[in-house]
Amino acid sequence: MLKRISIKHYLKSILRSPLFVRAYLRASTRDQDATRADTALKAFAADRGRRIAARYVENESGATLQRPELFRLLDDCAPGDVLLIEQVDRLSRPTEVDWRKLRAEIDAKQVRIVALDLPTSWSLVGSNDEFTARMLSAINAMMLDLLAAVSRKDYDDRRRRQAEGIKKAVAASRYKGRPEDLKRNAGIAVMLRAGSSWQQIKDAFGCSHSTVARIRRRLDAVGGEAVQAHRVGSA
Repeated sequence: MLKRISIKHYLKSILRSPLFVRAYLRASTRDQDATRADTALKAFAADRGRRIAARYVENESGATLQRPELFRLLDDCAPGDVLLIEQVDRLSRPTEVDWRKLRAEIDAKQVRIVALDLPTSWSLVGSNDEFTARMLSAINAMMLDLLAAVSRKDYDDRRRRQAEGIKKAVAASRYKGRPEDLKRNAGIAVMLRAGSSWQQIKDAFGCSHSTVARIRRRLDAVGGEAVQAHRVGSA
């Protein structure tokens, strides 16, 4: 259960704590450059007399909470530290339920979220008097929830349009799908059979969580068919 803290205690803690700025850089796939925003984040911090203390970089889908670097960042944070991102959607594309879980974790750690595309958050990088900090924190919380809902809707809309496009292409016999990387998937299957963790596999092949899950399901299905065939042959 998350520990409840009073607003007064939270504001006092962030106003007296040394401020560490921790940059979070995320891209959805290995083909994308997750560090693209690094220069902009450094410049933003420098303009406010701050230095980025640590960078956390990963290539994971923003639609899930399977993001080890993000949670490592939160584990490293002390009350009052800043989680600096280029855009709110670097954090906020999960479902509403998962977003609430993430927000609860951030609130429990007393971390301030600052995004370059969210001007209401910028003043949280510097120290403020208690009244100003309280007002800015309340406004920022509302804006984050609003933008999280917008980000998720945008994600769902793009997925829906993509599915509709594929359906039309299939109907017109034009869609062939993305060619399967047979060599990579065979390697993933070997590591899964050997008992390697999913994170080890993703690091080794630069693949997504969903890819590992798909190969796992394929192996499970083949295993189930083999067991069934054995039973029929023994009957």
